[in-house]
Amino acid sequence: MANIASQEKRNQRSLRERLENRRYTSSVKTYFRRLEAAVGDGDGERADSELRTLVSTIDHAVKRGALHANNGARKKSRAAKLRARLG
Repeated sequence: MANIASQEKRNQRSLRERLENRRYTSSVKTYFRRLEAAVGDGDGERADSELRTLVSTIDHAVKRGALHANNGARKKSRAAKLRARLG
């Protein structure tokens, strides 16, 4: 446990930031699962909608620093490849 006030504040801030990053990464995984489900059902319109939402969420997470830029690019590439399966 920190005895210094500034370190206690820093610990609280890092906890807040970690939870925010977890929210971003969790939502990216959720939207990816939704995209997989839409592709599995053969629903092209829903898959397009889920892909747009997923790409937007990934871009936002990269901008906020929750994901590394290369990691975000890889996830978007995988999502586009998955969507392309429907034709």
